[in-house]
Amino acid sequence: MKVFFRKILTAVALAALVAGASVHSAEAAPKKEFKFAWSIYVGWMPWGWAADHGIIKKWADKYGIKIDVVQFNDYVESINQYTAGGFDGVTLTNMDALSIPAVGGVDTSAIIVGDYSNGNDAIILKDKKDLADIKGQKVNLVQYSVSHYLLARALQSKGMAEPDVNVVNTSDADMISAWKTPDVTAVVTWNPMVADILTGKEAHNVFDSSKIPGEIMDIAVVNTNVLKDNPNFAKALTGAWYETLGIMESQTAEGKEAREAMAKASGTDLAGFEGQLKTTKLFPTPKDGVTFTQGDLATIMNRVRDFLFAHSLLGNGAASADAVGIEFANGKILGDKSNVKFRFTDKYMKLAEEGKL
Repeated sequence: MKVFFRKILTAVALAALVAGASVHSAEAAPKKEFKFAWSIYVGWMPWGWAADHGIIKKWADKYGIKIDVVQFNDYVESINQYTAGGFDGVTLTNMDALSIPAVGGVDTSAIIVGDYSNGNDAIILKDKKDLADIKGQKVNLVQYSVSHYLLARALQSKGMAEPDVNVVNTSDADMISAWKTPDVTAVVTWNPMVADILTGKEAHNVFDSSKIPGEIMDIAVVNTNVLKDNPNFAKALTGAWYETLGIMESQTAEGKEAREAMAKASGTDLAGFEGQLKTTKLFPTPKDGVTFTQGDLATIMNRVRDFLFAHSLLGNGAASADAVGIEFANGKILGDKSNVKFRFTDKYMKLAEEGKL
């Protein structure tokens, strides 16, 4: 099985990024060649398939540009490279977009909200079936990742808090082997590890991301300064994305072939890939993406930033959760209006919805 490097945030990586946050200039000159990074995860597999099957090139050619789509096996490294200026765009979660590039000083715009985790992330207990039984246990998870966030939200739902458990930082690569040891009785992880662990009769899913719908988003972002001078970059990415989803979602021979190829590339089979799609709330049309983006993202991002601030992940010296401003599609800003570094825009999804790309 191929390991899925998604949603891993280490304090060391964050500190390094914050220290080197000055890599981007205030303005970015118009250009013709762009680089976009993605990593292996069910919601991002369409990017690789689109690149392999000429769809990215087709849309880039339409706008007279070139887009190099690069796969990373290490999720964190893809974000590091984007934050350092080596890439113009990247796939990541909403929490990591705020806590890494935005906190690192890189003004970042989410141009496509592709999906949210709707059960892909889960808390699993050994021989216990109630979330309340987690109290007092050691909980193995990737510290400061969305798994950690999921745990915090789950504990809140039971009137508990993080001091009621003992977090054990565990690499996603070690999660399955750790679960098999007698000392590990509680884990928080994501698919495909969740599906693997739950094959055991002793494993019980006591809380998953379907209980916090919309809070763990998988998005495509671009550098805001690059976007200002090069809107065609975003138009090409958006057009390619929705053309690819249309094929992937179709119940045709081509659609099945696409899903099979994506499954193989992600280290599973068609049944495994489609199983992961079932626990992913995909937004297959531009209208779906626009509708979600125009929703109450401020409440979601307020919860996310509160978690980050509580764990000192909003930058050195952050006096409050307001340290980094977040702008939404309606123009409203959460946090410091003079330090807006993370933005949600529905502009390009709207153009796709209206057939204007």
